[in-house]
Amino acid sequence: MNWVDGFQKSIDFIESNLDGSPEIEEIAGLAALSPFYYQRIFGALCGMTVGEYIRGRRMTLAAQELSGTEARVIDVALKYGYDSPDSFAKAFQRFHGISPSMAREAGAPLRYIAPLHIKISLEGGSMLDYCIMEKAPFTVVGTKRRFNDETSYREVPKFWDEWMAQGEKRPIGGAFGVCRDMNGKDFEYWIADLYMPWEEIPEGCETLVIPGGLWAIFACRGPLPDAFQKMNTQIWSEWLPSLKGYKLAGNYNLEVYGPPEESVNYIWIPLVKE
Repeated sequence: MNWVDGFQKSIDFIESNLDGSPEIEEIAGLAALSPFYYQRIFGALCGMTVGEYIRGRRMTLAAQELSGTEARVIDVALKYGYDSPDSFAKAFQRFHGISPSMAREAGAPLRYIAPLHIKISLEGGSMLDYCIMEKAPFTVVGTKRRFNDETSYREVPKFWDEWMAQGEKRPIGGAFGVCRDMNGKDFEYWIADLYMPWEEIPEGCETLVIPGGLWAIFACRGPLPDAFQKMNTQIWSEWLPSLKGYKLAGNYNLEVYGPPEESVNYIWIPLVKE
């Protein structure tokens, strides 16, 4: 369970730096993960993004200081990373539903997010259909858009909806969804098809080479996007902690869409042998 220990160490680091500016690269490094995978695993396991957790914990501690001490609002705002009392007050209002000054009143309703403690119980009973296969490099062609991990669960489906709304005018079939990390905070998402060199690249599309190597390939059944999100949670909470002899690789993963009549789609995750 070293993986779980490393993940908890990263959360403890966040907790000890809530009055600073912890960088995602350093947080993820403590869990021996890339920022790309760390943020996806964090969201699947914890039900919120890293940024949401940090903001929630800061607002929790800020409210405790305002209600239990004589600290000035501006000092609390600066301590938890806000440049001005106004920006702090707006964030505080969104989180707690009241202004910072009202937090000092007796009986003020305040929200609380407790520090996270990762505990994964491998009890079995759920089925994960997967295989590990070697794949040669291949090229896809498609359209891409950049997303932020904070909003991607909402915005990526909208991207698909816009693409589907084009109907017969769609330049590609959409056999792949490709997530590719850009800088640890943003990622590119491609709606793509397998590239055939003898065919012209459709207008508005580009090509992307997917490196060869080992892939863990998971079969996913059920309506999308819920089935993919459920599968991701299973992968990170059940499969990864028990993985032996391999570790995560690359800064990308794939969604591969099967024929509609088969009702089976796939998640591909790159691996390397340890």
